[in-house]
Order: sequence, then structure tokens, then C-alpha cells
Amino acid sequence: MAAGIDNLAQKGNYNFEFMMNNTRVVIIKSKTALAANGLPDPASVLRIFRKGVEILTGSSRPEDGLSQIFTSQDNIGIKINTIGRRAISTYPETAVTLGLWLAKTFGHEDKITIWDRTNEELKDAGYKLSTSAGSLRIFGTDSRGFGYASEPVINRSVASLFSKIQTELVEASISLALLKDHGLAGITGGMKNYFGVIHNPNKYHETNCNPYVADLFEMDLIRKKHRLTILDALRVQYHRGPSYHPQWNEKCNQMIFGFDPVAVDTVGWKIIEGLRAKKGLPSLEEENREPAYLKTAENLDLGQARLENIEIIEEEV
Repeated sequence: MAAGIDNLAQKGNYNFEFMMNNTRVVIIKSKTALAANGLPDPASVLRIFRKGVEILTGSSRPEDGLSQIFTSQDNIGIKINTIGRRAISTYPETAVTLGLWLAKTFGHEDKITIWDRTNEELKDAGYKLSTSAGSLRIFGTDSRGFGYASEPVINRSVASLFSKIQTELVEASISLALLKDHGLAGITGGMKNYFGVIHNPNKYHETNCNPYVADLFEMDLIRKKHRLTILDALRVQYHRGPSYHPQWNEKCNQMIFGFDPVAVDTVGWKIIEGLRAKKGLPSLEEENREPAYLKTAENLDLGQARLENIEIIEEEV
């Protein structure tokens, strides 16, 4: 069973105040991030992760940076998105590389869980399921012994049953999602990735998913466990998302890191708008799909949704 939310800050040395007030967003690029077969190259991806954490935390060593975010006792959940199956999901080559680096740093492979809604979606996205003691755990909410909680959690416009992985297992959460255009929400990124922890996300797609994305993230079960957003922008679906359309999918060779979930998604929005403008497409605002939930999230003090208030650092490895 996970530790009580209010006690999480007492477990280690990480600086919650620093993380909550840090609007730094780090973009790490690599020309070798994608291999010749079009899949992420694990060695290059690891270099991206290491540099991203190093710059984000201001540490001289990336492993020291990880220790500012997590402790060796944390059960760390890497929430991925596999609804697009192998065509457009968080790649195993990305998520497993991150999970193994965390495990090596903290010495507990079975304290790292890569997860999403269903085992079927995970397998179809290329993941090998694992629940063995001593090894990296990879499984879905529909796994035996988990499922959804019996009582809904309610906040503002949202009332949902939460995955027991999020409520009972995960103590510190990473949102690792693809950056994509979304036909209803405008964009889907690190915040909307948490739609995958509830039983009824289909209810929350009206009015550009606003205010639902913000209202869900504000819940303690997400907000107080979330430690880090990593947006996978190695390839970006900049139009007609979230499904895969190769004619509107651009090779960008970068990942985006941040503690502020709103700021990271705002920078992701900027990238999508840049790609759309480059291809002669209208802006999301012109298509009435501007991700208004980011401004709602800022109004709820969940982070910064204005680029002028975000420190953006870019580097290549």
C-alpha cells in the first residue's frame, strides 16, 4: 500500500517547494534519437534523459538530479499512453530505458512500474508484461488484483473511479506521453495523459476537455504524486491527432522535461503550433481547438500557461 499522500514529503530529501515553483522547461534534442528503423535508439534516449534531468535540476550529475526528485524508497509509476497501439504510443524503447535507469540509480527494479489502462493495449504497443518480483513491472489497470477503486473521487466537474495502481501502488509519478495534436482537446500531453488513470475519460471530452483536464489533475491523487513530466516529441503528430496519420507526423528528435505540468504542455503547444504554421495549417485557435484547459489549470495554481513566464532551455546531445 502506498504511503499517505500528506506523508510523502517527509520521506526523502527532494525539495517540493523548489519543484512546485520551478517553471523551467528543458528541451533536449538529438540527431541520433531515432534509429534507422524509425524506432527510438535506447542509448541516445538515455543520453537525452540524463541531460534533461541534469539541466532541469541544476545538478552536476544526472543521478544526483534524480535524487532531488525521488528517493530509493519511492514506488515510482511511469504513466504512459498506449491507446494508439504500436503506431502512436509511448514506445517501449523510451519507457523501459527510463525505467531501467531509475532502477539502476535507486537499486530497486521492482519499485518501478510502467503502466497504462489495459494489458492488451500495452502488449499491442510492444510491451512485454511483467509482474515478477525483483524485475521492472509492466502491467495495466485490468491486471489481477488491481482494477478501479469502488468509490468515486470528486473534484469540481470530475467524478471518477481511480485505478488502484495510482491509488495504492504509485507514490511518485512520472507522466511520459507523446506530444500530439488532439481533435477535441487541441493538444494531448503530460496532463491529459492522466485521463488514463480513471474509468470514465469519455465523459470529459466536451468543450475542448476544459475544465476537465485541469480539474482531474488538481486532485490530490494526481497533483501530490506527480513529480515530473517528460513529453516525447521525437515524432510529433501535429494535425488530425490523436490517431496516427503519417502525412502529418513530423520527426522532431527532442524530448521536453519539467516539474511544472502546465508549463511543459504549454511549450508542447508552442511546438505543435510551429509545425502547423510551417505546413500552412491554421492555428488551433482558428480551428476552435485552442487547449483552454491550460489557462484553467493556471487559474487553479497548477502551473504557468504563459510562455513569457516560462524559462525554456534547449540543448543538443
